[in-house]
Amino acid sequence: MDPLALVIIEALIKSIVVIIVLLTGFAYLTLMERMVVARIQVRVGPNRVGRVFGIAALQPIADAIKMIFKEDFIPANADKLIYVLAPGIAVGTALLAWAVIPLNPPLTIFGYTINFEIANVNVAVLYLLAIGSLSIYGIVLGGWSANNKYSLLGALRSTAQMVSYEVSLGLSLVGVLMVSGTLSLTQIVQQQSMIWNVVWQPLGFVIYLVCALAEINRVPFDLPEAETELVAGYQTEYSSLKFALFYMAEYINMLTISAIASTVFLGGYQGPFGILPGVHWLLIKMLIFIFIFMWIRGTLPRFRYDQLMRFGWQVLLPLALANTFVTAVVLVLLGK
Repeated sequence: MDPLALVIIEALIKSIVVIIVLLTGFAYLTLMERMVVARIQVRVGPNRVGRVFGIAALQPIADAIKMIFKEDFIPANADKLIYVLAPGIAVGTALLAWAVIPLNPPLTIFGYTINFEIANVNVAVLYLLAIGSLSIYGIVLGGWSANNKYSLLGALRSTAQMVSYEVSLGLSLVGVLMVSGTLSLTQIVQQQSMIWNVVWQPLGFVIYLVCALAEINRVPFDLPEAETELVAGYQTEYSSLKFALFYMAEYINMLTISAIASTVFLGGYQGPFGILPGVHWLLIKMLIFIFIFMWIRGTLPRFRYDQLMRFGWQVLLPLALANTFVTAVVLVLLGK
């Protein structure tokens, strides 16, 4: 077979598998969050749609059926094309980030080496930052196209929030890039076979997690939705499957930032001290991050908007700059 055709077929198969896994994972993350938050708030979680092995495993299926059959409408004065496209843009950008995340060490079968990332590019970190900055377009266009003042306010908040925290998020990764000397995620993972980057960059790790929470609009940074003041923000005029797509984008983004944090700071698929490398280690690390995000949602209140902006510009940005400066000085003193 033509080598180019083989590469294309391999990339298509990987893409299909990743999309199926992410869509299934999104569905059961919603169930996990409802159960975790119910436990934190000492109340009963989902208990009406049947249980499998003691778990309300049918709940995501029931939610999907409900979303499919709910009434769908488009506001009379909305920009109909943009209104329909916006949820797809949000989901599409969330899925695109997974093209460069290494999931497992390379595997050789019958002399053919399979790499467990869709595309092994040498500027993967820049790709992730670019895709992350594009994700805002789904929210902004969705809020603007609905022709609703609450939707527009939510979209504008999301834009300001993205600008405020994107800078600190990028700077939090600069220290890792200086230590690793590469923009390739595959090489960054391989260099952590003995010592994870979180040991060298603990402050950058914390800044990344905080900024990533703000990037995906999770509590306590969920100002673009803010149901207590903006009804549902940019989602106010959405229902049925289009609303579900926005919901899907948020949870896939939560999986994405967990995978990036695990890959860049915690060795990715590398186990502790190089023991048993494999995708299961990546999944374990991701689940720990996801549980922490759900724990935060069930514990912390939402910021006021002025607190959100002040925290981003006056706290996180100076800390991120200081972390970059100190890392550079230490590397120069060590002769690296």
